[in-house]
Amino acid sequence: MAASMNVYTLEKSVLNVDCIDKKKALRSFSHVKIDRVSHFIPPDSYSEFFENCLLRNQPCILSSLNTAAWKSRKDWTCPNGKPNFEFLRETFGHAVVPVANCKREKYSSQPKENKSFSDFLDYWQNYIESDYSENLDSFYLKDWHFSRDFPNYKAYETPCVFTSDWLNEFWDSKADNDDYRFVYMGPKGSWTPFHADVFRSFSWSANICGRKKWIFYPPGEEENLCNKYGHLVYNIDSAELSDAKLYPNYSKVKSRLEVIQEAGEIIYVPSGWHHQVHNLEDTISINHNWLNGCNVDICWQYIKNNLLQVQHEIADCREMEGWDDQCQLILNATVGIDYDEFLRFMEVISENRINQLQNHLLLVTDQFDGEPKEQNTDKNPPLDKYFVDKIEVLKTGVSSAADSKCLTPSGGCKMTEGQINHCVFDLQSVKDILHDMILTQEFCHLNNCKNRANDLIKTIDTLFNSIAKKIVCTNPSS
Repeated sequence: MAASMNVYTLEKSVLNVDCIDKKKALRSFSHVKIDRVSHFIPPDSYSEFFENCLLRNQPCILSSLNTAAWKSRKDWTCPNGKPNFEFLRETFGHAVVPVANCKREKYSSQPKENKSFSDFLDYWQNYIESDYSENLDSFYLKDWHFSRDFPNYKAYETPCVFTSDWLNEFWDSKADNDDYRFVYMGPKGSWTPFHADVFRSFSWSANICGRKKWIFYPPGEEENLCNKYGHLVYNIDSAELSDAKLYPNYSKVKSRLEVIQEAGEIIYVPSGWHHQVHNLEDTISINHNWLNGCNVDICWQYIKNNLLQVQHEIADCREMEGWDDQCQLILNATVGIDYDEFLRFMEVISENRINQLQNHLLLVTDQFDGEPKEQNTDKNPPLDKYFVDKIEVLKTGVSSAADSKCLTPSGGCKMTEGQINHCVFDLQSVKDILHDMILTQEFCHLNNCKNRANDLIKTIDTLFNSIAKKIVCTNPSS
């Protein structure tokens, strides 16, 4: 079953950001701050947020107005703002949930175990009654795939500015029924150690109740927060950091940002921003990790960097048969994805957008009487010129941008100009990754991967050329 594809409208100015180097140039961290957006963000603000926050990889906090209508904020909290333990236990108590012990460390992480949700709630209430005793363990429910476990309970609505979500679009298309949508619940004092998010993805986190303290460091600062053995500090407030022999580069740190997230607010965490989070009160939050055309290059670079580490670790076995395949197996085990699956990721994202654009072209062509005359393709200008200057022809008969936000690959509705812009931006972003893939030696060593990447590039280019021809044929006077 094809995954759903949310497509809001983008201004055509985003089409000028048409290569990885231009994206990198937008990510400046010389004057970093965390803005608070004090209003509800409607769909017509999507493109502005996309360009100012997603493309620029800048954090921000969205107002509680954006979560006020969520079912979870009504059902999961009491009038005093505390967790509604009775409702949670009665409705979801039979679930099995992953729980971390915040007072223990194992391999630079907090050890986890599975518990019944009902047992976790019993612990939590007892912990509160003990006044959060230092003598008791501090348990934190983390990474609960709540939406997967309770698909018929509509706990929230993903804010429109976070709906270009390639990661969950891809995982929803897979048979393993996994996703990157989570619920977190923890008592006052529970916390998450210093880290950057999976695949170096974006994330957003909405407080259903409670307050969190976030500590952020911009990309690059993590290099100064590693010890002499190359290991990232576990607790960013650890006294160990003052040991210059153990952390020789700590004195070079320039930027540390702290912010308090209030109940109902949503924090947007950009790619590669390392962070540590503390629950200042009993807190429940809903989190997503996601990727899209703004940060897929960061993810791909992260995967390549991890492969280099794998190759270094088993370099003494380089001459053995199947060494490249073995490296990919280890990469998948440590990072969660390998080159072949990442290529499949790009194929799924492309297929959905190619189908949508092709369906739109068929619908638009049907509006014209007879068959348009074939033009000399040698005289057809590049696609980007047409999209920037003459895209109005493709949106013939389409009404306002707000009329359609969620498109499916098999959908039969026309697209708005902004939705066309978004699909083109996405496909161009995929092409950038594919071109880099076929220049990567390790990728080309894998069975048939180079051919698949080249075939997908040709398919995208064929579609782009078809669109350019359609514009010329249906608007010969321009």
